[in-house]
Amino acid sequence: MDHATVVRLTFVVFSMLTPFIAGSDVSSPLVLSPTCTDKCGNVNIPYPFGIEEGCYYKDQDIDDSSFNYYKVVCNDTFDPPVPFFDTSALGIVNITVETSEIRFKHDISFSCYSEGQLTLNFTNWIRAGRFTLSSSKNIFVAIGCDTYAWFTGSRFDSSRPYSIGCMTKCDDLEDTVDGNCNGVGCCQLFIPEAANDLVIEASSFGNHSEVESFNPCSMGFAVEKDEFRFYKNNLSLRAYRPQEDQGFEFRWVPIVVDWSIGTESCSAAQGSGSCLCKKNTVCYEPKNQTGYVCKCGDGYFGNPYHPQGCTDVDECKRDNDCEKSEYCVNNIGGYHCQCPKGYRGEGTKTDKCVSNTNAWLKPVIITAGGGGGIIVLLGIAFILHLKHGKRQLRTMRENFFKQNGGLLLHQKLSGRSMDALKVFTAQDLEIATNNYSDKFIVGRGGFGVVYKGILPNNQHIAIKRSLKVDPSQVEQFINEVIVLSQINNKNVVKLIGCCLETEVPLLVYEYITNGTLYDHLDDAVKASILTWSMRLRIASEIADVLSYLHSTILIPIIHRDIKSMNILLDQNYTAKVADFGASRLVPEDQGQLATMVLGTRGYLDPEYMQTSELTEKSDVYSYGVVLLELLTRKKAIANDRPEIERCLAMHFLVTMKEGRLLNILDKNIVREETIEQIQPVANLAKWCLMLKGEDRPTMKEVAVELENIKKKGSHPWNYNDRPPEDDESLLGGFQRTDTGGCSSGVESDLYDPRLVSTLEIGGR
Repeated sequence: MDHATVVRLTFVVFSMLTPFIAGSDVSSPLVLSPTCTDKCGNVNIPYPFGIEEGCYYKDQDIDDSSFNYYKVVCNDTFDPPVPFFDTSALGIVNITVETSEIRFKHDISFSCYSEGQLTLNFTNWIRAGRFTLSSSKNIFVAIGCDTYAWFTGSRFDSSRPYSIGCMTKCDDLEDTVDGNCNGVGCCQLFIPEAANDLVIEASSFGNHSEVESFNPCSMGFAVEKDEFRFYKNNLSLRAYRPQEDQGFEFRWVPIVVDWSIGTESCSAAQGSGSCLCKKNTVCYEPKNQTGYVCKCGDGYFGNPYHPQGCTDVDECKRDNDCEKSEYCVNNIGGYHCQCPKGYRGEGTKTDKCVSNTNAWLKPVIITAGGGGGIIVLLGIAFILHLKHGKRQLRTMRENFFKQNGGLLLHQKLSGRSMDALKVFTAQDLEIATNNYSDKFIVGRGGFGVVYKGILPNNQHIAIKRSLKVDPSQVEQFINEVIVLSQINNKNVVKLIGCCLETEVPLLVYEYITNGTLYDHLDDAVKASILTWSMRLRIASEIADVLSYLHSTILIPIIHRDIKSMNILLDQNYTAKVADFGASRLVPEDQGQLATMVLGTRGYLDPEYMQTSELTEKSDVYSYGVVLLELLTRKKAIANDRPEIERCLAMHFLVTMKEGRLLNILDKNIVREETIEQIQPVANLAKWCLMLKGEDRPTMKEVAVELENIKKKGSHPWNYNDRPPEDDESLLGGFQRTDTGGCSSGVESDLYDPRLVSTLEIGGR
């Protein structure tokens, strides 16, 4: 009898068994990217599992033609649709990343008899592949009064096969007891550890001839033990026996499978850079399984396999030990209780807050009454010392406030709306960062350290703490703070406010959750999410911002440190330009500024390095290097590359000149449908990298050209109207210096700008 007939006719056997349907995960799991389907029917599909190509994890040691353990097939012939694993007949009930478990639904093995003859028979085969059946959560069950059932199989390493079974006998239905699977009508066994492949068979000692009146069938199956309960009515199947014109309802039972990632250990996967355990996660190797699993660290939650890693749990919104909810302060990875001002104590349920009002008088009176005058005096002296210390701290903060331009800031803000800029106290930010704990550090740079902070209203902020400040530049700093606070552009990290009560002023920005563009390009998994269309959109957003800063606002701003590390991505992969620590305002009627050369090696404008004259075209050059990073996924400077390839800008221009652009592009974005857009973007990058600033485009021109490329798919450049003698690229002119540039004395005839519109992708 074929399997389809069995499905239609049999599961009489389970019509009286308790239905086993495990509840699906109520939380919405993180998928690899917004384009990946997160559900099949009622079942969530979290990464590393997925449905579409590119949405699930692929083992490095499995080729495309092999069975992939993380690929899910959504069968929409069912209503609702049912997910299955690739080439597997086991329907998925749910997948959990917290416990690394999968619940399948599968049918049972049985043999049914009529008048001593076998009428229906089905043997079930469960294949878990690399995954293993949970020995702690599953049991093997046999049901019947004339029954023996067994299963044979192998372990995940295929070196230790096994075979176990049990038998049941009973003479009457009344011999059995509901909920008691003790060998009379029902028996059960534990499943061996590391089992991943088993065949279950059920048979009869005497063809059920003596018990057929109340038990015509033998049954055997593996089932999740917490979901199974034996009922004596399971044996009485007469009301459900096959009739010529009747079909039967098919019932499934659940089974739990443990899953893991790949075949490598944690240390091997981390060493090769392929480990899926990312930020705020822990990697460990489960017993009796290959590979490794990831867990969120204490105080964090989410999908530990997702490139974004786990996020902080806000314990203040859950049950905690604080006396009152308003006393709870959430920290990264934890929380602490804090009494309000004017109270002392820990603020917990066991050490409650007590008012400080007149509290010091009570011990004075008691001690004085007992003749303890010395202790009273010591107590008073201690209180006075504390007050003096607080007065000194307040005086020091007032001095810092004046030194850092606080009075000037108040003067310039008088008559203006204060909504655009909040002036924080030092205590505000100390509380927000748990006194600047190292756990709160989210970034370091040449100009300072960035901390994550959480305000009392649960707003997440980023606090930039500068390494040093020039007292002579205080007025310019205050001017820049005011201007930056008034920038209203969705692609600029919003400046919320500042704190001037510390030795160096602190700037407070909105907190962006998804890391930097550099992080996403440097990580192979994250980079695979950045499709060409996403990279083109990010490039366009950055160009729009720089155009806005250079030409739209009242006082133009030169950023001076444009690089992939200073471009943040939010949860929607929208670009946010950050870190204006090196920026300069451009006074009216002044097109260039004489400044000390600052910036990052590999991104610095060579003309600016030579002349120390900062112009808007310096940002254009740095932007051109960022375009190269988006095109190639290579670092601007990499000492581990051959010398000729060490500087990305130099390597790119040489490659373009030789007609080998395809060789340097990131393979993830090279598709037949993207070539027409990649070529003009590469040409645009080349234009931005012109040696002379006057030969480069403005950022407004760059933004317009990118918009044309997005709309038309291709926008070739036309340099025919430009005099060839005016064209000079990075490849000619300046020699290598130690100030951060990476230009070289390659012959200038390597590059002819008139060839830009005719270069082809690929070698000659």
